Amino acid sequence: MAREKINKRAVDALTWRPPGPPQQFLWDTVLRGFGVYVLASGQKTYVAQFRREGRSQRVKIGPHGPFTPEKARAQAARILGRVAHGEDPAAERRERRAARTVNAVADEFLADHVDELRKPRTAAEYRRIVDLHIRPALGRSLIREVKRADLASLRADLRETPIMANRVLAVFGSLWSYSARVGDVEADANPVRGIERYREQGRERFLTTVELARLGVALEEGEALGLPYAIDETRPTAKHAPKSENRRVKLDAFAVAAIRLLLLTGARLREILGAKWEQVDFERGILFLPDSKTGRKPIYLSAAAQAVLASLPRVEGNPHIIAGVKEGAPRADLAKPWAAVKRAAKLEGVRLHDLRHSFASFGAGASLGLPIVGKLLGHSQAATTQRYAHLDSDPLRRAVDAIGATIAAAMDGSKGLP
Repeated sequence: MAREKINKRAVDALTWRPPGPPQQFLWDTVLRGFGVYVLASGQKTYVAQFRREGRSQRVKIGPHGPFTPEKARAQAARILGRVAHGEDPAAERRERRAARTVNAVADEFLADHVDELRKPRTAAEYRRIVDLHIRPALGRSLIREVKRADLASLRADLRETPIMANRVLAVFGSLWSYSARVGDVEADANPVRGIERYREQGRERFLTTVELARLGVALEEGEALGLPYAIDETRPTAKHAPKSENRRVKLDAFAVAAIRLLLLTGARLREILGAKWEQVDFERGILFLPDSKTGRKPIYLSAAAQAVLASLPRVEGNPHIIAGVKEGAPRADLAKPWAAVKRAAKLEGVRLHDLRHSFASFGAGASLGLPIVGKLLGHSQAATTQRYAHLDSDPLRRAVDAIGATIAAAMDGSKGLP
């Protein structure tokens, strides 16, 4: 437990060191019970800690910046002085917090919890769900007064989008758990509990060998000649458009390579778009990602994937494999090129993420084993890979063939019996 006089120099030098707890503390040697903690994000917060009725309690004073060490120490002294006179600042704080609205708790939840502990894209999705669904329905309600019936009603309102309805319940459950940790409500009273989730239909789509062939043709044609595009013939400007046989748009090499790599590696879109040349080990055939949805992750590169990388030029000043238009930045997305490729290859309803599913389906279908497929995909839980179990049909085929052959042989042998 680190102890030092808390001043600006000490607080500026305070850093979070892995591995360790989410909050790492520095306690003051001048005022007992006064401290400051740092998060992995670098955010620092002053606290006052004391014992009352045999229990250790902690009251948050405020963040470093708005609070200087001197101002925070003075506030801590007032809090600890009230405790010495028999008052309970923590209980008073809980009473004030219990009167907070869902909006107020959500503001703190998003800033102090989600933005600090979730990856940026996940945090953005949390914020979208809170702003679009939770605030309009429950924002003005006191957090302590939200009932299961309120959430059941919100779930019913979203019945046309069952997946979103389930996500809303999950986010509110997380918000309530946070609220319980900071003393607003009781964890056991979480109103999300007991509300049945909508059944979610699987959205996996696997490309067949015929579809893969069409995809390959579309990619080659798009890069070499361009893919055809349509125009609205009813518009006044349509007469100035090129003739139908000349309406083609070429795909840039980086977009084509990204689509090929998605299919050949089973990687996620952002993993490929964000990958850098320095992360590629050509000798071992591995792309080492320092961070991904599931943490550090190696992406294994087949000979075909390495050939795609070898065909790409390196853009001076841009470290990314899939270079974007902006200097030094990766390509932002593949929405337009994928729409054109999908249309040309007649892959109606196929999403970019389905290329990942297709990679997994071929691995499972080849009886490589679900643990191996899961490792290639970077799944952190075996249950995630289990969705592909039904594709692993070769062992069953071999088994049924063996059983059938044995039965047939026995039946054929019976012809010679008396």
